[in-house]
Amino acid sequence: MITPGSKEAMLLMHIAFNGEILIPAPGWVSYEPQAQIGSNRVHWLETTRANNWFPTAIDLEKKIKKIGKKKNLILILNSPNNPSGAVCDKLKEIAKVAKKYKLIVLSDEIYTDLIFKNNYNSISKHYPELTFITGGLSKWCGAGGWRLGFLAVPKKLEEFLISLKSLASESYSTVNTPTQFAAVEAYSGNYDEYKNKVKGILSAIGNYAYNKLKSNKVLINPPQGAFYLMPEFKNKKYKSSSKLCEAILSETGVAMLPGSDFGFKSNKMLTRLSYTDFDGTKFFRGVRNYNSIDDDTIKKYAPNVVEGVSKLSNWAKNL
Repeated sequence: MITPGSKEAMLLMHIAFNGEILIPAPGWVSYEPQAQIGSNRVHWLETTRANNWFPTAIDLEKKIKKIGKKKNLILILNSPNNPSGAVCDKLKEIAKVAKKYKLIVLSDEIYTDLIFKNNYNSISKHYPELTFITGGLSKWCGAGGWRLGFLAVPKKLEEFLISLKSLASESYSTVNTPTQFAAVEAYSGNYDEYKNKVKGILSAIGNYAYNKLKSNKVLINPPQGAFYLMPEFKNKKYKSSSKLCEAILSETGVAMLPGSDFGFKSNKMLTRLSYTDFDGTKFFRGVRNYNSIDDDTIKKYAPNVVEGVSKLSNWAKNL
């Protein structure tokens, strides 16, 4: 089913679904509100940096048992992940648990074309019978305003797709015409070289930020995809990640979102840092060898990111 953005597709799924939703933290900010709109109860499953911000099979099974054996349970997976920029390497083991308990899995693959090491994998390869896939244009095309998404449903759940189509016909008429023309070109053309260059730029900037920030005061995993990092600021000064972000914004000018927005407890000093404050067109045109982007090039084409990372790093040293 084609929708005006994958967000619309997921919202319709929540409305059509009658059950409970399991979201690993960190999870995108719209997952829970959309579930609530659909009158579906949400269960959060906190993950750890040591496990690259994704649940292990053991964690998942424990959580399912704690919830109780529900006939209708959707597990949402987002890889690469917003807000961590991490890629899940546990899909096969997660799929085994999902199959055991007959979970429906929503695989949110909106960032799938922005995996830096070209090691794309989908849980649908291991568990095709009950996996939904959502995706769209906006991220890999750098086209946030051109809303076109899709929802793919396995044949086993064709009746569910019929319900979704009924909801779609009553909530929107169509994707706007200019975006449809753009999507035909985006999906029919060969843009591998474009994607590789975009990934090379984002990977270089992400690793620059990671290398400048990591310290005994800032705990952080290296970027693997999308354009996010999730630093943790070790301190006893701030009582919530929200207060931490307010202080950082006030004192450095760097805007981040608190970990509490993504399902973590407020006392965990986690934040989401998006490293996209640069002119993408200039950077793209100014770089030829995207496999070897040095710090001087980043300073030339992404000065705001460089300045923000420097201020953030210096601020953290005083914690």
